[in-house]
Amino acid sequence: MADILIIDDHDSMREGLEIHLRRRGHRTLAASGGQAGLDLLAESPVDVVITDLKMARVDGMQVLRRVKEAAPETEVLVITGYGTIETAVEAMKLGAADFITKPFSSEEFGVKIDRLVADRAEKSRLRKENLALRVENAALKEGGDVRYGEIVGESSPMQEVFRWIERVGRSDSTVMIYGESGTGKELVARAVHAGSRRRDRPFVRVNCGALAEGLLDSELFGHEKGAFTGAERKRRGRFELADSGTLFLDEISTINLATQIRLLRVLQERELERVGGEETIPVDVRIVAATNTPAEELLEGDFREDLFYRLHVVPIQLPPLRARREDIPLLVSHFLDKLRDRTGSCVREVSSSALDVLMSHDWPGNVRELENVVERALVLADRELLEADDLPRLGENGRVVPPPSVPASPGDFPDGGMDLNRAMEGLEERLLRQALGQADGVKAEAARLLGLKPSALYYKLEKYGIEA
Repeated sequence: MADILIIDDHDSMREGLEIHLRRRGHRTLAASGGQAGLDLLAESPVDVVITDLKMARVDGMQVLRRVKEAAPETEVLVITGYGTIETAVEAMKLGAADFITKPFSSEEFGVKIDRLVADRAEKSRLRKENLALRVENAALKEGGDVRYGEIVGESSPMQEVFRWIERVGRSDSTVMIYGESGTGKELVARAVHAGSRRRDRPFVRVNCGALAEGLLDSELFGHEKGAFTGAERKRRGRFELADSGTLFLDEISTINLATQIRLLRVLQERELERVGGEETIPVDVRIVAATNTPAEELLEGDFREDLFYRLHVVPIQLPPLRARREDIPLLVSHFLDKLRDRTGSCVREVSSSALDVLMSHDWPGNVRELENVVERALVLADRELLEADDLPRLGENGRVVPPPSVPASPGDFPDGGMDLNRAMEGLEERLLRQALGQADGVKAEAARLLGLKPSALYYKLEKYGIEA
């Protein structure tokens, strides 16, 4: 099934093609002229465009040129009543995938459409594989293990995400990724970088929410020796380290007003000064930012409007897992393959009853929560088929039911034994929540209370899906 746009100024031809394509299971849009068709295409991207050549004002050749400029991956079939070799050659040079000459039979038309749809699907598959290899190679260069292949999904929302990744990769525009915690924002940022002309240059990431306010400026912009207590040597910031490459700013909504002002200047002027320095340093960096705060809430809060619009050039919205439940079986299969060796598990398959449980859960922690649940199940399961009773209990409110409490003394140990891993996780989660409560939600203070580095705290908050 494909999305197909028909552009023809003859009503009978246009309507006949629509009926024929819908009978074959395709979704159709139709326009009675070239400009109307291009306007439709701008609002609703399609897989295939069918256009008549001879039309008033904007003709088929103009449509072809503009379609290939705006969406090179879209296949174009040209209909002509003037089946000369010259016309066909010109159309093919401009990027047409095929042409058909009037009059034609429904069988001939159907064969050409089937071939175009199949060719486009194959090209899309190859593009994704090539992109996956580029991301994997980039991750290996860094010593990381992030792969484009971990962005798993065949649902319509994820196909739209893949289309955006392919489009923005060709540009050098700033990208803003929106999505709840655990939806895979960093994976998308890596894929955007791998699809760009900067793919062989550095990909540098900064988790803005994991750094205390006093450290973020130094981390982003660098500092000079003696700029502050403890600054024993000059240090280049992440902007300089990412020069000619891509800088990924995760949780951008957490930065304070002073840092927002400095960041805005770097985006506008393409230059910076290190903390405590006077030298102006030019930088050539593509910015990809991410946040779990919706755009409208970002504007209503303390985030500067001028910085917002500097970042919100090309927005990509990642769907929560509950909005693409049909991808859950694919993700579970992916995590089985990924985690089997790490957990030493004998599990090879997942039962339909276990899948039913996973499909019915709301997954407030999204893909990250699903991965944690699958990993926990693999550790506990002792057979090749993962059953529903191997899964941790998932609450009706969308949260994992807290594990049993840790016994206060040996005398409190349960007669029937207990699950030590689940009990320790339950204790850790409770302590995290208590520390955040005592710190009034200030992560840096909660980390101090727990004796953790801010980055370690942030990781644990994401692990348990704790919003702070």
